[in-house]
Amino acid sequence: MEVRLRHLQEKDAPLMLEWMHDEQVLKGLQKNFMQMSLQDAISFIQSVSYEMSEGNSLHYAIADEADTYLGTISLKDIDLSAKHAEYAITMRSTFHGKGIGTAASRLLLEKAFVELGLERVFLTVLADNDHAKHMYERCGFCKEGTLRKHIFKNGEFHDWDLYGVLKTEFIANNQISIDESK
Repeated sequence: MEVRLRHLQEKDAPLMLEWMHDEQVLKGLQKNFMQMSLQDAISFIQSVSYEMSEGNSLHYAIADEADTYLGTISLKDIDLSAKHAEYAITMRSTFHGKGIGTAASRLLLEKAFVELGLERVFLTVLADNDHAKHMYERCGFCKEGTLRKHIFKNGEFHDWDLYGVLKTEFIANNQISIDESK
């Protein structure tokens, strides 16, 4: 399946709400989206800005060749002076395990490092979310540490792992050439 990133559109809201109400998806996330409504999803989509500015977050739809919304992938809290941002991805469970998250992540990381000129992208993940961690590692992220008992979810504490990937690592591992004169 061919995967591309595009701006979020209001038509994506019902399918976005699908993952927000999917217990399979939510068990791997820190935040519980179960209380979100269709209007909440629409409001989020309407609030997204695609301006590259300090502290902004860039949220993209992951779409297939028919332009069907498969999930959301983001660079959050962009720090222009430190040249880093936090990565996040959430997909509809129907599309888990098909390589779509890996393909979309590589597209976003290329955008982060080549187009936006970031030097580092990082993420946090529940330490027991092995499926997600394997995908992150396939994309070039390396585990940098663990925040022990950092998340309180469903009545218990959970460890929170920190992963990161550097521009030089991603460029070398994906054999991408960049024009440094830009």
